[in-house]
Parts: sequence; structure tokens; C-alpha cells
Amino acid sequence: SEAKDYVANVTGSSPEKFEDALQWILNSNNDLGIWLKGEDPSEPVTSVDQVVCLESTRPRMGLGCRFRRAISTAIMNLFIFFWSLIALWGILLLLKYRWRKMEEEEQAMYEMVKKIIAAVQDHYKEWEQRLERYPYVGILHVRDTLIPPQSRKKMKRVWNRAVDFLASNESRIQTESHRIAGEDMLVWRWTQPSYVSDSEQ
Repeated sequence: SEAKDYVANVTGSSPEKFEDALQWILNSNNDLGIWLKGEDPSEPVTSVDQVVCLESTRPRMGLGCRFRRAISTAIMNLFIFFWSLIALWGILLLLKYRWRKMEEEEQAMYEMVKKIIAAVQDHYKEWEQRLERYPYVGILHVRDTLIPPQSRKKMKRVWNRAVDFLASNESRIQTESHRIAGEDMLVWRWTQPSYVSDSEQ
């Protein structure tokens, strides 16, 4: 009631406007700098009738103190803003780098597939010409022929992706298991006769 009378004397507003203002504060979800308190300070106020006093959420401060607080708050917000920009920029650079590496790996995989197809087909042609003993060639032998020793660890992922691609998408190459030199090995066999390949070319 003291606050209501004070506001009415200072502003010349009616008590109804004061109650409307209290209701607006009660309904607002923003920090307006005023708390509405009831008889029990620990219980939340749910209606204007329960309000017995008003409490400021901010202590009384001098002009210099308010100015310093505003400056520090602005600097902190700018600091957070710039760090957020730097973090977002770093994430974008990381994603761009990852996309580029994925594209390069995809291209390297297709290049490896072409080399494998050419190697298996050449081996089959040489077998037809009696230059090779078997019509199939070991998968590891093809790998060792196409990839130098110093690059095999680096190219392992590309090689495995190329092998999986051929198994799923290339009908001219058949994967088989044969016993070579007393050891079971996976091999590739070219299934398309040379005269068909030559006629298509």
C-alpha cells in the first residue's frame, strides 16, 4: 500500500494502473528488476492479491559503479560473441576440410577401381595367350603390384573401399578362393571373354 500511494503521488496515476502494472510484472517471464513478495517469502506469488511488498533484484548503485558494470558487461558480451564466431569459423573450416578429404578419397577409390579392372583384364588376356599359368590373379598380388610398399598403409582405406566396390558393383570380376602354394587365397577372375571386350571397345 505504501508503494501504491508513493507511485500515485509521484505519477498521478490511479491505483488501478498500479495493480495492472503488478499483474503485468507477474505475467512477464523477463527479469524486470522487481520481485513480488507475499506473506511467506519462500512461496511464489501467483496473484496480485497475495503481494505484500516489492523487492528490487538489483542493489542501489552509484553512477560510476553502474557505468563500470555496464562496460564490463558489454566487454564480456563482445568477448563471448567473438569467441562464438571463432568457434563457428573453426567448425566450418573443419567441415570443409573433411568434405574435401572425402571427395579426394572417393576419387582415389574410383581411380583404384579402374587400375584393378585393367590389371585383372590384362592378366586374363595373358592367360589366354598362354603367358600366365592361371586365369585368376591373387587379390594381394594385384595390391602389391599397384601400390608401392611405402604407400600401402596410407592407401589401405582406399584399397578396401575399392575391393568392396568391385564386389558389389562389378559383374565382370568374380571373387573366388583358391589354394595357391598350399595356402588358401582370395583371387579375382575376369569373367568376360577377350573377344567380347574387344568388340565392345
